[in-house]
Amino acid sequence: MDFFNMEQLATSAVAIGGKILLILIVFALLAPIGRRVIHSSMNQLGKRQNLTEGRKQTLEKLLLSIYTYVLFFIFLVMILGAFDLDIGPMLAAAGIVGLAIGFGAQGIVSDVVTGFFILVEKQIDVDDYITAGGENGIVEELGLRTTQVRGFDGTLHFIPNRNILNVNNHSRGNMRALVDIGISYDASIDEAMVVLQRVCDDLRDSDERIKDGPNVVGVQSIGSSDIVLRILAQTKNMEQWGVEREIRKRIKEALDEAGIDIPFPHQEIIMKNDQD
Repeated sequence: MDFFNMEQLATSAVAIGGKILLILIVFALLAPIGRRVIHSSMNQLGKRQNLTEGRKQTLEKLLLSIYTYVLFFIFLVMILGAFDLDIGPMLAAAGIVGLAIGFGAQGIVSDVVTGFFILVEKQIDVDDYITAGGENGIVEELGLRTTQVRGFDGTLHFIPNRNILNVNNHSRGNMRALVDIGISYDASIDEAMVVLQRVCDDLRDSDERIKDGPNVVGVQSIGSSDIVLRILAQTKNMEQWGVEREIRKRIKEALDEAGIDIPFPHQEIIMKNDQD
């Protein structure tokens, strides 16, 4: 009798193992196929709807996230079914437990709802430069619960969507390049502005990153040791910093050539010799 029971247990274990192995094989095939289908579908949708690359990546990563969650849930249910368990009562119990947990997990619901509205209202796309949730950087992924933002120091910030109370998107439209340059009180303001505008005109004709300007606005402020002149330009998205660096470089070279000084702090030291 014991031998018979052992044989039944062995047969049952083999059958269950075979079912689990089959489930694993099916899901190992389904996972990459689903990802490829989503990727291909988003490429086609992007072409038909003229979606930007950032928008397409945002939707694609969100669909991949949903697909992963759904696939995992189905996998779990099928594994439980392989053991010939009655999953009906289990699902009912899980629903009751889930309801109880839900009262303590309202933040998760808030994350999902907030993320949904951020997506629908197109507040954020992948590769956008944003300030949100106390962090700023480039959006790498917009998920159901969190938004991933890569800071300029390389740090990846995981921001819960419920913490995104307001979004400052710095990537919509042209960006502003702003450069302030100080000249000495001995220099002629008009002459300096002519030199600076010449630099701006040359840069406008040679730099494709610039959409408008640059132009010398005029005197921005009068400091204790210098007169500050301001230059403004409109640039392509995320190109403002590179344009500012180029403007500063060319200004320094042009002012040196024109003999116009750029003030810098001086410290005068008076040495006094004590005499007996």
